Amino acid sequence: MTSTGRNIDGTRVPQVSTLTRRRFVAGAACVAAGLLIGCESTSGSAEVAVIEPYVSPYDWSGLTRDGEKLEYYEDGRLCSRWGIDVSEHQGNDIDWAAVADAGVQFAFARIGNRGATEGALSADEFFFQNAIRAGEAGIQVSAYFFSQALTEDEAREEARFALENLRETEAAGATFAYVAYDHEPVEIEGARANNLSSDQLTANARAFCEVIAEAGYAPMLYGNQRDLLRLASDLRAAYPVWLAEYDVEAPTAPLDFVIWQYTNAGTVPGISTDVDLNVWLEP
Repeated sequence: MTSTGRNIDGTRVPQVSTLTRRRFVAGAACVAAGLLIGCESTSGSAEVAVIEPYVSPYDWSGLTRDGEKLEYYEDGRLCSRWGIDVSEHQGNDIDWAAVADAGVQFAFARIGNRGATEGALSADEFFFQNAIRAGEAGIQVSAYFFSQALTEDEAREEARFALENLRETEAAGATFAYVAYDHEPVEIEGARANNLSSDQLTANARAFCEVIAEAGYAPMLYGNQRDLLRLASDLRAAYPVWLAEYDVEAPTAPLDFVIWQYTNAGTVPGISTDVDLNVWLEP
């Protein structure tokens, strides 16, 4: 999800229960920056740590497809919900009743973005109506903000801007389950935030999420595996992760996540453009 298109290379929680899932914990001693290092044993002899390969908490043989809809089953039990994410790129004529009738259970609406070159903050033209109308159709609504922050201060500014828009929309009757932080490289000349260090990217994401959490909302982190793996592991463990990975039968990213955005070119009745499709995995 970007403010200029889709880049493959890339909550006060209103009585919505936080989703949890089984986590796999790999037993790996003394790992630093993804490298093996020597460790001192109690006898003083040096040992080499063994890093276990990542194992997903999900059994991907339980994925089923019905047309463009993706579902996940464990032991014959449905353990997922189906959803979309939208922005002004989907226009102002979304028929949310038709979207709900098609089986969509949740939707993320873009709050706004920071410009990729000039850095100005702007609200998504249709955030207000998308959030209101999706909720009226019985669809659970969350939100996301497209960041191009260079610093923690800019990320906090983005979070405060997001909160202003969330509260205005809530005053009109909307409710939000999660607020996701979305920072991606942008393939345009002069993009201001394409070359952030991993440390700075982590600091920015942490600053945004902390402001959102302090305001009573539940934060989430969005990205593809390249960008998510640049974030510090403790940050990814602190907040739910929303993974974008397209054109694969099952996710390959070696990290834990709760939502898989599996295409940016889906079709859903009630939406006249391509739309991102997502599966929300539950225990």
